[in-house]
Amino acid sequence: MKLASLKEGRDGLLVVVDRHLKIYAPAIGIADTMQQALDNWGVAGTKLHELYAELEAGRIEDAKVFDPNQCSSPLPRAYQVLDGSAYLNHVRLVRQARGAEMPPEFEHDPLMYQAVSDTILGPTDPVPVGSEEYGIDFEAEVAVITDDVPMGITPEDAEHHIKLIMLMNDVSLRGLIPVELKKGFGFLNSKPPSAFTPVAVTLDELGDKWDGGKLNLPLISTLNGQEVGRPNAGIEMQFDLPTLIAHAAKTRPLGAGTILGTGTISNSDRKAGVSCLAETRMIETIDGGKPETPFMKFGDKIRIEMKDAQGNSIFGAIEQEIIPYSYGVAVPQRKLAL
Repeated sequence: MKLASLKEGRDGLLVVVDRHLKIYAPAIGIADTMQQALDNWGVAGTKLHELYAELEAGRIEDAKVFDPNQCSSPLPRAYQVLDGSAYLNHVRLVRQARGAEMPPEFEHDPLMYQAVSDTILGPTDPVPVGSEEYGIDFEAEVAVITDDVPMGITPEDAEHHIKLIMLMNDVSLRGLIPVELKKGFGFLNSKPPSAFTPVAVTLDELGDKWDGGKLNLPLISTLNGQEVGRPNAGIEMQFDLPTLIAHAAKTRPLGAGTILGTGTISNSDRKAGVSCLAETRMIETIDGGKPETPFMKFGDKIRIEMKDAQGNSIFGAIEQEIIPYSYGVAVPQRKLAL
């Protein structure tokens, strides 16, 4: 099943989208919003699957053409967004580039931070940034949405609480990160709102590419029309998604609608490319003593997408342009034409 939220109101209008992302049907009488569906997934999920089957069978006479530009994030705002760092190749490069050893506890204790949840960008919304000097970067990731997760859950049980999966652009302002890290109190200014793909899908849509904890497909990032990477999201993932969920829920429950990201997808095979510019710059520093690749500038465009074995887009694409932001000047938003 594939679900999306059209831009209507603050929390979107929940719709069911067909497998090939061509048409959709509103979830009328089931749930008005994605959050409503997640709050009552036992009932709503079953009914949404039934609507999806009807849509796939061509039995929805008033199905409408699906346009990603009309979409907000699947969850336009969320009770909680968490982001991990599950790919230790990325962590090793970060530390190697600055001449630091990786602490041994990183091998068994996941890194994780709490991200922006009250404002989430739509998949084709521009990314407003106050200055190019902030060091604008994208981070291509896999993310899941859970239902209610009990405190103290085990990784074995945590998988059953993953209801939907999607892709994430974890926008990062690299120039602001060092100062915040020195404070020892986590990210804030360096992590503005993120964006997610137009569509979130249930795990059964992934077939054997979902192995119970990892999504074993390449994640394609394209900057200004040029591919910069397609590392496989299932390779060299030190902590799978159920493990990350269990870590997050160690001392607190997670509410339905919690989003959890994997962190930047990263493979040690350099031929796979990168999922963020920081990694390119780290490799340049390790090899040549200094970074050469600039961070993103105003007008740059990033596209993040994952395709199945037949070349079909699974989640739709994140397609965003970096734009300047000034206080008091409205950021352009694509409105849903009703």
